Amino acid sequence: MNQINMPLYTALEEFKQKNPISFHVPGHKNGLLMEAFNQNIVSSLQYDVTELSGLDDLHHAEGVISEAQQLLSHYYHSVKSYFLVNGTTVGNLAMILSVCKAGDYVLVDRNCHKSVLNALRIANVKPIFVFPTIDSDIKVGNGFQRSLVEQAFQQYKHIKACIFTYPNYYGMTYDLQSIIDCAHKHGSIVLVDEAHGPHFALGFPFPSPAAECGADMVVHSAHKMLPAMTMGSYLHVYNESIPIEKVEYYLSVLQSSSPSYPIMMSLDYARWYVANFTKEDISYTLKQRESFIKALRNIGIRVVETPGQDPLKLLISKDEVSGFDLQKGLEHVGLFSEMADFYRVVFVLPLLKKDVEYPYQEAIDRMNSAELETLPTIKGELKTIKFPEVITEPVLSYDEMERCTIEWVSIKQAKNCIAAKMIIPYPPGIPLLFPGEVITDVHIQAIQQLRMYRASLQGEHKLDEDKLAVFKLN
Repeated sequence: MNQINMPLYTALEEFKQKNPISFHVPGHKNGLLMEAFNQNIVSSLQYDVTELSGLDDLHHAEGVISEAQQLLSHYYHSVKSYFLVNGTTVGNLAMILSVCKAGDYVLVDRNCHKSVLNALRIANVKPIFVFPTIDSDIKVGNGFQRSLVEQAFQQYKHIKACIFTYPNYYGMTYDLQSIIDCAHKHGSIVLVDEAHGPHFALGFPFPSPAAECGADMVVHSAHKMLPAMTMGSYLHVYNESIPIEKVEYYLSVLQSSSPSYPIMMSLDYARWYVANFTKEDISYTLKQRESFIKALRNIGIRVVETPGQDPLKLLISKDEVSGFDLQKGLEHVGLFSEMADFYRVVFVLPLLKKDVEYPYQEAIDRMNSAELETLPTIKGELKTIKFPEVITEPVLSYDEMERCTIEWVSIKQAKNCIAAKMIIPYPPGIPLLFPGEVITDVHIQAIQQLRMYRASLQGEHKLDEDKLAVFKLN
């Protein structure tokens, strides 16, 4: 197939050129009703249409959307690929629900996104969690030993599926192929949340993509690393034994029946962008990155690089300053990062076409004006939050959780209780606590440190009252 084509974008552009008069939804009428409010957004709203003649239907794609998805599948070498307008969240839900049924044992990377945990509960499966190895330099969990996965299969004989996260939020990867080979040897299906890796298909110097490692299904956040709109993602099926009819059923149930055409158009463009990214573009992107890193180091900013890391993820830090405080200092001069943790700030760098200018030098100039030397120094010792590299399962099944009542107890009293609500540092959206998990000193220590540095914590909690939700066992 000709990857130079953008069928959905082309159809929408041709439709716009007709200067159409809207007697259909959406109610902004091609942006006309927004014109008096904000003239700048009118032109973009002219692409925000509905399932009109010639524009196809995501839930019954036969025309330009079908062609755009075929081009996507062709580029990623899948059996079938899909546009997602409800983000990678809906991809994780659809993957798990389409291959798992109630009561199935499912092996899960504990470093997973909250959407995976929500899918497990909806599917009513029996999750078995493997805790990742803690990288000694970065101090975050990343991957796990094949021996631990092998141990899980010996301990639980009928694991239907494995769900792995690759790469992690910091762009770090691990020996996924060895892990997948182990899972396949035991007859398990492998689902990979590769939200941060849709550009890995470009090849070196980017890490190997999950598909090449043998994954059966993969979900990508095109809006994270490719130039797609927020909520734009891809789902890819690689194993012909995956029930396509179930995948499409759950996508039709879980996604909006009024999918956004601007999001879908941006997905068509993002596929075109990466499919037509050249070696010269990659070289240019890396040269710009290296110049930026050199300039950062010249002004006293540390840059941490690890083997196998995505070069588009840049981890920066400043001596004796927490990542949270460094992030706030940068925001004061208009530099907004992806996330921060206790130790560092994470920058997501762009995939740049050759000769496209990105304001790297302006970013350096702003950092020089930010007076970072005046930022508060770390209060006390930052203790590495280290969970044991073990295999665990929730103390309660999802059915048992439904029958239990919930009570709120003080954080100090919560040790050895069973968590009833998620506590989620966001980003990255990886739950620190999830329902059915025993609360330990490690959890309490992590929560207290996050609160001390005013990190953003999602979930239903009463941390402002020093309380956690736990299950009351009858």
